[in-house]
Amino acid sequence: MSNTLVRSINALGLLGIAFILAMGLVMQVVLDELPCPLCLLQRVGFALVMYGFMLNVIIGQRFAHYGVIVFAALFGAMVSLRQISLHVIPGTGTYGAPVFGYHLYTWAFLLFVATLLAAGVLLMLSRVPDKGSSVKMNLLERAVCWIAIVILALNVIATFLECGPLVCADNPVDYMLLKSFR
Repeated sequence: MSNTLVRSINALGLLGIAFILAMGLVMQVVLDELPCPLCLLQRVGFALVMYGFMLNVIIGQRFAHYGVIVFAALFGAMVSLRQISLHVIPGTGTYGAPVFGYHLYTWAFLLFVATLLAAGVLLMLSRVPDKGSSVKMNLLERAVCWIAIVILALNVIATFLECGPLVCADNPVDYMLLKSFR
């Protein structure tokens, strides 16, 4: 498979992860579903996966970039599994509203596992380019990278508004910094 096609698949992966972070942001801002600290760590995992995909799009496919994706997905899966284990026992309650029958931390675990599988497939399909080869991004790839950067920046701003420079609350009910302005 050509490296151009694999780079386009990486761009689609980048766009998919950016969409996941955007939906988390929509749920946070529009539906007032404030993320807990473990949810925020899962967002960090998604952001790092996004970074690995972005490296493949901007610089070109490298084994190290896929390593970033794999380690980030493993980190996110472990955090998600930790949160699932906190809520799996009947009577312990859950966090957040379910989406299509599953809570967001369960969806996050499934998406991190899917990311691991996708990274494995992409590793098998990729040919590592010569060290001296340069990558020319097309307009769509540039747009996807900028979309991902904007969504990540909005997530950082929303998290800062929620937690401020301090440790986030275990069960947040409002935005810490906005509460101080009221």
